[in-house]
Parts: sequence; structure tokens; C-alpha cells
Amino acid sequence: MKNRMKEKSQDYANFLSKPTASYLMILGCTGALAGLGLVMVLSASSVTSLSESGNTYAIFLKQLLFLVIGILISFVTMRMKLSHWESLARMALPIGLVALILPIIFGQNVNGNRNWIPIGPFTLQPSEFAKLALILYCALQLRKHLERSARGVHSNAVGIVSIGTIGFLLLILLGHDLGTAIIVAGIVFGMLFISGIDLKILLSISSVFAIGGLALAITEPARLRRFKAVIDPFAPEIYKLAGWQPAHSLMSLASGGLFGVGIGASKQKWANLAEAHTDFIFSVIGEELGLLGTLTVVLLFAILIYAIFRVAINTKDLFQKYVVTGIGCWIILQVLVNLMTDVGIVPVIGVTLPFISYGGSSLIANCLALSFVLNVARREPDFKAARLARRAGK
Repeated sequence: MKNRMKEKSQDYANFLSKPTASYLMILGCTGALAGLGLVMVLSASSVTSLSESGNTYAIFLKQLLFLVIGILISFVTMRMKLSHWESLARMALPIGLVALILPIIFGQNVNGNRNWIPIGPFTLQPSEFAKLALILYCALQLRKHLERSARGVHSNAVGIVSIGTIGFLLLILLGHDLGTAIIVAGIVFGMLFISGIDLKILLSISSVFAIGGLALAITEPARLRRFKAVIDPFAPEIYKLAGWQPAHSLMSLASGGLFGVGIGASKQKWANLAEAHTDFIFSVIGEELGLLGTLTVVLLFAILIYAIFRVAINTKDLFQKYVVTGIGCWIILQVLVNLMTDVGIVPVIGVTLPFISYGGSSLIANCLALSFVLNVARREPDFKAARLARRAGK
């Protein structure tokens, strides 16, 4: 038994030492998460889909279409020259700002947020793509900062990214999308931290943003009720208002036990748990697949994030390093905020679970982001050498 365990640990260590390990882990985890997402979207959306369109599979088929589009786009962008990504980064700021202005002018309100643009039977959420645009912009600016510092020219990392970041945040907040604003601010903070900025400066900036976010939350009655719901979602004065979603999310998770009630057997999705196929799909996973299902999801995300940062560490190009780091921060924050919302640790702010929640804009933007990471991993000298050696062996 001990010998078998040693062999397995040795095999795992050997796998991690291979140049293709990060690439394969990202592909494997993304495929597993997207596949599970399709199954859970079908299960969690069936009731809503039937009531809205008369077709149990309508939302599932849309998600399947979004996934196919995301894969096709990723197949192209994964092979795109990295110099083309740099050219795109130079235009990322105006592109992102225009994308965020469009919903304010032509958008429609969805659950109080004006961040959606109707396009026929679909809706587009430009802020999902703006996240990647901001990452590209900040990566280019931070590389310029380090190059200037290396030449002895005075440069300020915060100042060089602040104009674009503040512009993005203001436009997102104009659409009343506090959840996306928190994710965007967190991404930039993560990239600044990696750039080596003084931790005291970063903490000071974080404090200012935290105070501002808290002020935005407590000055609006609906958001204030959401904060109260974190303390006790079952309180009589809160339950039927802001407490409904977190309360039924906890009921859903608690009723799953170790192995769950089975795929499709969720009770909470029957008009009890609002947004069951989007913001609260993790709760449905907990109910239908149990603790083992939720832990599997967490493990897949942990491996995915680990592999992304392995790519960031291994690449030598500063622009690529910052972009991959920003994408890693994006996935971490999106996952953490969604999971903490579903288990009632933070207020409901409408953040989806990457690759699993329903949503074309989120899914395609996530696929596009990971295609960049895979592109960087594929172009590492060791990866190329390993592929050539494998082909020669065949």
C-alpha cells in the first residue's frame, strides 16, 4: 500500500515537472468545469426555462451555443501572435471605455443594474469583456513603469494605471453594478501587488476603496438590507426581502448532504431560489451533488488557478506575465465572491461562477482570457521542445 502511494506521488511529481503540465491542467480543468456547467445549467434552469419559453431546454441550448462560440474564438486567439495581443493592448483603454458607455446609452435594467445591451433574443454584458481590456491596458502600463524604473526614470505604478482604472470604475458604477466594480478593483490591486508596489501604499488605496464601497452600500436601502441579510437572512423583517436568496441558498446547500439528492432533483430551484442557474448555481450543485460535488468544483478551480500562476511565473516577458497574473486574479476573485455569496458570508452582489453559471458574455470572456494564458504556455521554449521531442518519438 505504501509503495503504491509512493508511486502515485512520484507520478504526480513527474507530471508537474513536465513543461506541458500547466497547459494540460488548464485545458483539463476548464473542460471539466464547462462540462459540469452545462449539466448544472440544464438542471437548474429547467423550471425557469419552461415558465419563460415553454421549452425546458431553451436556456441550456443557449449556454451550449455560447460554449461553442467560446471554444471557436479560443481556438483562433490561442494561436494568435502575442505581438498582436500587445497591439490590442494599446487600444484596450478606448475600446473598454466605449464598451462600458454603450449600456448606459442603449442598455436595459436587469435586477437594478444597467449593464446589459439587448441584441435580438440575447443580451450582451460589455463589462465582462472590459475586464480583459483593463487587464491588457494595465499590463502594458506596468511594463512601461518597470522599463522606466530600470533606466532610472521616475515612474509611479499607481499613477500610470489610475486614469484608465478610475474611468472603468466610474462607468461601471453608473450602471449600478457594484459586484463588477469590486472585481475590477481587485484585479488592478492584484496586478499592482505583483509589480512590487509598496504594501503600505496598496493598503492605503484599498482602505479608501473599501470605505467608498461601504458608503455606496449603506446609502442605498436595498444594498443596506443585503448587508443585514448576511447577519441573519431568516430574520422576519429581512427574510421576504433581501434575505430570501441567501436563506434559500443555505437551505439548498444544507439539504444536499454528502452525496446530494441527485441531478435534476433540486427542490429549491422550483421558484424558491432566484437566479438558480446564474448567481446561485453553486447552491444547486451542493443540493444535487452534495458536499462531494461542491468540493470537486473547488478543487478544479484550485488546480486551474495554480496552473495559471505557474504560467505567469515561468514566462519571462513582462507584458505576458502581468496579463496572465491579472487573469488569475480575475478568476480567483470571481470564484471567491460567488462562493462567499452562496454560503452567506458576503451580501448578494450578482457575480457569476466562471465556466459554470449561465451567461454568454461571461463564458465567452472567460474562454478568451484563458486562450491568452494557453497561448503564453504554448510559446514557452520548454513547451515547444517537449512537443518537438514527442513528435520525433512518434
